[in-house]
Amino acid sequence: MQPMSVRKWIAAGVAVGVLAASSVIAQQQQQAQVPARGNHEWAPKVPQGKSHTLAATLDTVQWGWLDPREKPRLTVDSGDTVSIETMMHSHDKIQPGITMEQVVDLRKANPGGGPHSMTGPIFVNGAEPGDVLEIRILRIEPKPWAVNFNLPGKDFPTIGALASEMPDGYIKFFPIDLAKRSIEFKPGITIDLQPFPGTFAVGIDPDDPSPRKGGVKDDKLAPVSTLRPWKNGSNMDINELQEGSTLYLPVFQQGGLIWTGDSHCRQGNGEVNLTALECSYKEIKIQPIVRKDMKLNWPFVETKTHWIAVGLNEDLNVAMTNAVREAVDWLANQKIVPMSRYEAYGLVSMVGDCRVSQIVDVRKGVHCMIPKSIFTNLQRS
Repeated sequence: MQPMSVRKWIAAGVAVGVLAASSVIAQQQQQAQVPARGNHEWAPKVPQGKSHTLAATLDTVQWGWLDPREKPRLTVDSGDTVSIETMMHSHDKIQPGITMEQVVDLRKANPGGGPHSMTGPIFVNGAEPGDVLEIRILRIEPKPWAVNFNLPGKDFPTIGALASEMPDGYIKFFPIDLAKRSIEFKPGITIDLQPFPGTFAVGIDPDDPSPRKGGVKDDKLAPVSTLRPWKNGSNMDINELQEGSTLYLPVFQQGGLIWTGDSHCRQGNGEVNLTALECSYKEIKIQPIVRKDMKLNWPFVETKTHWIAVGLNEDLNVAMTNAVREAVDWLANQKIVPMSRYEAYGLVSMVGDCRVSQIVDVRKGVHCMIPKSIFTNLQRS
């Protein structure tokens, strides 16, 4: 065999280099297709306490109601972490193979209550009415399938943006590719997962005007349906509440009383046909922190990139007004760059991105997003 010429040696080396570079690029592209996972590196460091788990069982999961008299299923300290398992709707009765007729029967089986399966409550030591619970969402791991459906408009004419145009019910199940964190909607359409808890609540506000279980009118601690979002959070369907986000909720009951359920794997703003890409979680890991230095009247959300004010009302126009007011009030009271309420009003008009969270939960939701990037000295502050 003749020795390889210098020219051929160089050519071979170039070829190997190209192949190696192509391999690296392919790996980078493959990694880029996997959705980024959140973290709280942007947030102040807090000591992490003990780790707990709360499995989803018929004892730890309530169907459709938040009852402040429910005994806590877990007690934790501020700063502890909790890995919570969740169920699919109606105590896990929504399963592949179910018919639309059975879905309708389940919806009617719990009069006034929501379809949501809520794991909890979790009692946080030190949380008192008037405090705020800062709840960091650290990790979400879905179970391996999801579902989307609309109820038949002929039977539920007010549920869904186009209910009158969709007289029949429709349901579709999707296997989840857990490695890629995606589903195939149908051949040619792939949807990456962006999981978040559709319903996340603390104990009820005694002055919530929602109807109470059994039509009770003279008991402020009577159970409240999970259908309507309110000051204690509940069915907000805000799709920014993904891994790496923080939810702030005012505390109304001793110990806070945390529930979560209505787990979503993806949802567009509006949730227009009634459901998102509904799923359940093998784990949603949270860190609740008692804040006695904060006062809130309504839920507030923070992510790495935005502060998010929330507005809720049966009238979407009023929900929008409420969200704008919350955003203006927050800006007028923050200390990073002091400003008047008039300046805050103008700033929300210029940079506030107000989105319809959902229109299908009786009380509609709007969330207004204020970008942190406009505050040039934020990092130093």
